[in-house]
Amino acid sequence: MKDTKSQDDKISGMVFSKIYPLYVAKVEKKFRTKDELNEVISWLTGYDESELQNHIEGSTTFGEFFSNATVNPNSKLITGKICGYKVEDIENPITQQARYLDKLVDELAKGHEMKRILRTSYK
Repeated sequence: MKDTKSQDDKISGMVFSKIYPLYVAKVEKKFRTKDELNEVISWLTGYDESELQNHIEGSTTFGEFFSNATVNPNSKLITGKICGYKVEDIENPITQQARYLDKLVDELAKGHEMKRILRTSYK
């Protein structure tokens, strides 16, 4: 992906608590649960339930959200396109991690098995 400063700044400045309800609506519309969504987010970020809840209720930006996260090393196994870009080719770390999250939410909404979403069958 060709990095654009304005796109990276826009993604980094988005408030997580404003986007989270959109993720919930997307997965619930496809008969998945908020608990499954939280499991996916926790897998990617390393946040426990309490930490995640603080971000859901707070005003944390995506930049802060991912800068303070312990991103799962298996996140590199997340591949494919989101918003027309291959996630594995995105150079800006915050933008890439936000797109990883988007990709995981899409997979959850599409009905993929949790072990596949969480890349547990990969070794």
